[in-house]
Amino acid sequence: MERKIALITGATSGIGEACARKFAEGGYDLILTGRNVEKLKAVEEQARLRGADVLPLVFDVRDRKAATSAVESLQGKWAVIDVLINNAGLALGLEKEYEGDMDDWETMIDTNIKGLLTMTRLIVPRMVERNRGHVINIGSVAGDAAYAGGNVYCATKAAVKAITDGLRIDVAHTAVRVTNVKPGLVETNFSVVRFHGDNERADNVYKGIQPLTGDDIADVTLYAANAPEHVQIAEVLVLATHQANGTVIDRDVNRKETLS
Repeated sequence: MERKIALITGATSGIGEACARKFAEGGYDLILTGRNVEKLKAVEEQARLRGADVLPLVFDVRDRKAATSAVESLQGKWAVIDVLINNAGLALGLEKEYEGDMDDWETMIDTNIKGLLTMTRLIVPRMVERNRGHVINIGSVAGDAAYAGGNVYCATKAAVKAITDGLRIDVAHTAVRVTNVKPGLVETNFSVVRFHGDNERADNVYKGIQPLTGDDIADVTLYAANAPEHVQIAEVLVLATHQANGTVIDRDVNRKETLS
């Protein structure tokens, strides 16, 4: 049986790295993209150990020319992408909107929105031509409602929801499926990046609650990809227990967590 191909953006850490492992274990061959060569090599090795054939591509999704060149270079089986996982994304800062860093805003918008759109535009036309494929966008509970300090990041994830819904409408005449996976609190390097390397501040984000892991989100993503062809899992909101939404989180540092 021919193995399916999944392309994962932002595969060098967090949810993207976890998706690489889970999809490799699930029988997929992988195209992995990222900016860091050494980290990409490490994830590639993990995936190969799990039985996957892997093609690493080093580029930043914000760089449209580099992304276009990389996708257009795909030959043979690698040109037939079955699943596109638009995972590359980040949050930067937690300031009030009128005090925010405009460079941080630009990075978030260019990565979370424009980078996702670039990859979608480059890959989905071939899916439509083949009448087969699946686009899975990694959104966020932050896209449902803004929270204090989240302003622009929340706006980018609200855009991901709208873009995902719009694409689903646009391909409804085909067998291409479109999914938005919306995680809540996931303990990865997400908060370290948001706080520009301040590990102590990042650790406080997860204090008093057992957060989700990258593997938890990868499990959901793989489940959506492996659903029967007549089943389209349009949207999944995944929260940690004790998290009700983007703003309501019950924290108890004395609570004995038995969930694992």
